[in-house]
Amino acid sequence: MTFQFSKESQDKISVLLEKYPNKAAGLLPVLYIAQAQEGWVSDEAMAAVAKACDVPEVRAREVATFYTMYNKKPVGKYHIQVCTNISCSLMGSKHIYEYLSNKLGVKAGETTKDKLFTLSKVECLGSCGTAPMMQVNDQFYEDLTPEKVDTILDGFK
Repeated sequence: MTFQFSKESQDKISVLLEKYPNKAAGLLPVLYIAQAQEGWVSDEAMAAVAKACDVPEVRAREVATFYTMYNKKPVGKYHIQVCTNISCSLMGSKHIYEYLSNKLGVKAGETTKDKLFTLSKVECLGSCGTAPMMQVNDQFYEDLTPEKVDTILDGFK
Protein backbone atom coordinates (compact mmCIF):
# COMPACT_ATOMS: atom_id res chain seq x y z
CA MET A 1 0.00 0.00 0.00
CA THR A 2 1.35 3.40 -0.97
CA PHE A 3 0.69 6.51 1.05
CA GLN A 4 0.10 9.78 -0.77
CA PHE A 5 -0.65 13.14 0.72
CA SER A 6 -4.04 14.51 -0.27
CA LYS A 7 -4.17 17.81 -2.13
CA GLU A 8 -5.31 19.49 1.09
CA SER A 9 -2.38 18.00 3.03
CA GLN A 10 0.06 18.98 0.28
CA ASP A 11 -1.20 22.56 0.44
CA LYS A 12 -0.79 22.61 4.25
CA ILE A 13 2.74 21.22 3.93
CA SER A 14 3.72 23.82 1.32
CA VAL A 15 2.53 26.70 3.52
CA LEU A 16 4.12 25.17 6.60
CA LEU A 17 7.55 24.51 5.09
CA GLU A 18 7.81 28.13 3.90
CA LYS A 19 8.03 29.14 7.57
CA TYR A 20 11.22 27.16 8.22
CA PRO A 21 14.82 27.88 7.22
CA ASN A 22 15.04 24.38 5.74
CA LYS A 23 12.54 21.60 5.06
CA ALA A 24 14.01 19.29 7.70
CA ALA A 25 12.91 21.70 10.42
CA GLY A 26 9.28 20.95 9.55
CA LEU A 27 9.55 17.23 10.24
CA LEU A 28 7.35 17.11 13.36
CA PRO A 29 4.42 19.12 11.98
CA VAL A 30 4.55 17.27 8.65
CA LEU A 31 4.34 13.97 10.53
CA TYR A 32 1.33 15.41 12.32
CA ILE A 33 -0.29 16.33 8.97
CA ALA A 34 0.23 12.75 7.78
CA GLN A 35 -1.36 11.45 10.98
CA ALA A 36 -4.28 13.87 10.68
CA GLN A 37 -4.92 12.60 7.16
CA GLU A 38 -4.86 8.87 7.95
CA GLY A 39 -5.31 8.66 11.72
CA TRP A 40 -1.88 7.12 12.18
CA VAL A 41 1.64 7.21 10.69
CA SER A 42 2.38 4.11 8.65
CA ASP A 43 5.81 3.17 7.31
CA GLU A 44 4.65 4.45 3.92
CA ALA A 45 3.56 7.76 5.47
CA MET A 46 6.95 8.10 7.19
CA ALA A 47 8.62 7.66 3.80
CA ALA A 48 6.38 10.34 2.25
CA VAL A 49 7.13 12.69 5.15
CA ALA A 50 10.86 12.09 4.73
CA LYS A 51 10.61 12.95 1.05
CA ALA A 52 8.57 16.11 1.74
CA CYS A 53 11.08 17.24 4.38
CA ASP A 54 14.13 16.20 2.38
CA VAL A 55 15.50 13.95 5.12
CA PRO A 56 16.47 10.26 5.09
CA GLU A 57 13.59 7.88 5.82
CA VAL A 58 15.39 6.67 8.94
CA ARG A 59 15.25 10.21 10.37
CA ALA A 60 11.47 10.41 9.91
CA ARG A 61 11.15 6.97 11.53
CA GLU A 62 13.38 7.99 14.45
CA VAL A 63 11.23 11.01 15.17
CA ALA A 64 7.87 9.25 14.68
CA THR A 65 8.84 6.36 16.95
CA PHE A 66 10.38 8.58 19.64
CA TYR A 67 7.29 10.71 20.29
CA THR A 68 4.15 9.14 21.73
CA MET A 69 1.96 11.73 20.00
CA TYR A 70 2.40 9.83 16.73
CA ASN A 71 0.31 6.68 16.38
CA LYS A 72 2.35 3.92 14.80
CA LYS A 73 -0.68 1.70 14.25
CA PRO A 74 -4.32 2.44 13.48
CA VAL A 75 -6.40 3.78 16.34
CA GLY A 76 -10.12 4.04 16.90
CA LYS A 77 -12.22 7.04 15.99
CA TYR A 78 -11.63 8.27 19.55
CA HIS A 79 -8.12 7.84 20.95
CA ILE A 80 -8.30 7.98 24.74
CA GLN A 81 -4.95 8.71 26.37
CA VAL A 82 -4.87 8.49 30.16
CA CYS A 83 -2.07 10.37 31.88
CA THR A 84 -0.09 8.13 34.26
CA ASN A 85 2.55 10.58 35.45
CA ILE A 86 3.08 11.22 39.16
CA SER A 87 0.51 13.99 39.68
CA CYS A 88 -2.23 12.09 37.87
CA SER A 89 -1.23 8.85 39.59
CA LEU A 90 -1.45 10.45 43.01
CA MET A 91 -4.89 11.81 42.12
CA GLY A 92 -6.29 8.48 40.90
CA SER A 93 -5.42 8.00 37.25
CA LYS A 94 -4.87 4.28 37.86
CA HIS A 95 -8.52 3.98 38.87
CA ILE A 96 -9.64 6.04 35.87
CA TYR A 97 -7.59 3.83 33.54
CA GLU A 98 -8.98 0.65 35.13
CA TYR A 99 -12.52 2.03 34.92
CA LEU A 100 -12.08 2.82 31.22
CA SER A 101 -10.43 -0.52 30.55
CA ASN A 102 -13.29 -2.42 32.16
CA LYS A 103 -15.99 -0.26 30.59
CA LEU A 104 -14.54 -0.52 27.08
CA GLY A 105 -13.28 -4.10 27.39
CA VAL A 106 -9.77 -3.23 26.18
CA LYS A 107 -6.31 -2.76 27.67
CA ALA A 108 -3.68 -0.16 26.86
CA GLY A 109 -2.83 -0.19 23.16
CA GLU A 110 -6.04 -1.99 22.18
CA THR A 111 -9.03 -0.82 20.16
CA THR A 112 -12.65 -1.77 20.75
CA LYS A 113 -14.16 -4.24 18.27
CA ASP A 114 -16.34 -1.50 16.78
CA LYS A 115 -13.16 0.54 16.20
CA LEU A 116 -14.69 3.44 18.11
CA PHE A 117 -12.20 3.69 21.01
CA THR A 118 -8.47 3.06 21.48
CA LEU A 119 -7.15 3.20 25.03
CA SER A 120 -3.57 4.28 25.80
CA LYS A 121 -1.49 5.13 28.82
CA VAL A 122 0.78 8.14 28.37
CA GLU A 123 3.48 9.52 30.59
CA CYS A 124 2.45 13.17 30.83
CA LEU A 125 -0.13 15.44 29.26
CA GLY A 126 1.00 18.57 31.09
CA SER A 127 -2.09 19.25 33.18
CA CYS A 128 -0.83 18.36 36.65
CA GLY A 129 -3.00 20.89 38.48
CA THR A 130 -6.20 19.30 37.16
CA ALA A 131 -5.33 15.65 37.66
CA PRO A 132 -6.42 13.02 36.93
CA MET A 133 -6.89 13.78 33.28
CA MET A 134 -7.11 12.24 29.86
CA GLN A 135 -6.93 13.40 26.29
CA VAL A 136 -9.42 12.21 23.68
CA ASN A 137 -8.10 13.01 20.22
CA ASP A 138 -7.10 16.68 20.69
CA GLN A 139 -9.40 17.51 23.62
CA PHE A 140 -8.36 17.52 27.31
CA TYR A 141 -10.70 16.26 30.06
CA GLU A 142 -9.63 17.09 33.58
CA ASP A 143 -10.56 16.45 37.23
CA LEU A 144 -11.90 13.06 36.16
CA THR A 145 -14.23 10.82 38.09
CA PRO A 146 -15.95 7.67 36.82
CA GLU A 147 -19.15 9.71 36.46
CA LYS A 148 -17.37 12.33 34.32
CA VAL A 149 -15.86 9.54 32.21
CA ASP A 150 -19.34 8.10 31.59
CA THR A 151 -20.66 11.51 30.50
CA ILE A 152 -17.68 12.03 28.18
CA LEU A 153 -18.00 8.59 26.58
CA ASP A 154 -21.76 8.95 26.16
CA GLY A 155 -21.12 12.13 24.19
CA PHE A 156 -19.03 10.19 21.66
CA LYS A 157 -21.52 7.39 20.95
